This record gives sequence, structure tokens and C-alpha cells, in this order.
Amino acid sequence: MARLYESGSYVTASSISEKLGLSKIYLEQVFTLLKKANLVISSKGAQGGYMLISEPGSITALQVLSAVEGSLFEHTQKTVPETAPEIEKALEACVYEPLDKSVRDALGAVTLADMLKETVKHIENSAEMYYI
Repeated sequence: MARLYESGSYVTASSISEKLGLSKIYLEQVFTLLKKANLVISSKGAQGGYMLISEPGSITALQVLSAVEGSLFEHTQKTVPETAPEIEKALEACVYEPLDKSVRDALGAVTLADMLKETVKHIENSAEMYYI
């Protein structure tokens, strides 16, 4: 979808399903979540499908994963709040909060444009393979 954004073309769940070997039903569920998060729009009909709502450089991996896998960003359940509250607070301050911040910062720094650029680079590199 990032590759086709500039052309204004829609991508069907069926075409992605065939190309990547993913279930069409699963992809429809994913697109429903992405649409609900205002990351894609959809169009019905022969030329329909899904398209990014804004340019790939303005959509981050964090936005996509937050929409599709929200449970990744839920707060951890407290493990020993009644029996050892000091350990619980230490875990939150030293482990959970810094880890959450690092993950959010890393994912927020990567855009769909970055991923597209990296994909194209790997496609080009694989085309340079020589056989003897």
C-alpha cells in the first residue's frame, strides 16, 4: 500500500492474500482495525480495496501496531502488589516503564516510508545475485 500511495491505487485484500500467503479473512480483520484507527480508507466496487489515508512517511510502525495489536501496549499486570509493593514499584520504575518507552520510541521513529525504502533496497540487493 505504501508503494502504491502516490498513484492513488487501491489494494485488495485478495491480492495481498495471494502475494503473501495470508488468509483473506484475517486480512479483512486487520483492515477493519486499520480503518477504525484512521490509517486506511476503503472503496467498494471493481476498482475498490484499501489505501493509506495519508502519505507513508507520516504513518509510523507504532500507529500500525497499536491499531492491530493493541494488547502489546497494555500495562503489565502487577505481580506482587500486596506482598511486596516495593518490588512492584522497583520493577515498574526500572524495567517496565523504560522498556515501554524504548519500544514506543523505536516504533514511533520508523515510518511506512522507511520500511518501503528498506524493502526496495533488499529487492535490489537480491537481484544482484550471481550464479556460477
